[in-house]
Parts: sequence; structure tokens; C-alpha cells
Amino acid sequence: MYMLTLTKEEVSILKNVLTEYLSDLRMEVADTDKQDFRNHLKKKEETIKEILGTLARMES
Repeated sequence: MYMLTLTKEEVSILKNVLTEYLSDLRMEVADTDKQDFRNHLKKKEETIKEILGTLARMES
């Protein structure tokens, strides 16, 4: 496991970047016909959601 120390500003920026990327990723998933690639993108989406959840808990 890795440990990363971030300032509040860095956490906020990282959340914004990941949220924007997540939106783009969802559009890519919707436009993908190949099931294997679609599954790969959905796994990526779930991982990003988990990271966003961790970041949200850090702000609390």
C-alpha cells in the first residue's frame, strides 16, 4: 500500500480532475462496442469512484 500526503488544496484539485475524467470515461463506456474493452473501462470507473470516496473522507 502506498501513502500519499496531500494538502487540502491538492485534494480538492485531485477530486476535480478525477470527477471530470470520470464524466469523460462514462461517455467512452457508452460509445464502446467491444465487451472486453467496455469491461476494462467499467473497472477503471469503479476504481476512480473508490478513490473519490477516499478523498471525500479525507476532507471530513
